[in-house]
Amino acid sequence: MRGDTHQDLEYVVSVRGAERAYPTIDEALIQAFSVALSEGTACLDVLVYSEEGAETFGGDDAIEEYKEDPDASVFRRFEIKVQDLGRVP
Repeated sequence: MRGDTHQDLEYVVSVRGAERAYPTIDEALIQAFSVALSEGTACLDVLVYSEEGAETFGGDDAIEEYKEDPDASVFRRFEIKVQDLGRVP
């Protein structure tokens, strides 16, 4: 996963039915971690709309994956789980 942006690539964080899109993986990960810290879990979906968007996300392997099912609504889904274990001595 690269930190590049592309018009055919977005990252969507969802929790309890609410969604928000971000142009970079870094922004989405910050939000997903923050949500998961308070809620326990959050979903981060990678939405890809073209081969170029797939390449930006994951290079040549992602292009091949995109070609297998270009109509998939979600290219990749990550479930972010955070459990606060407290202080560790």
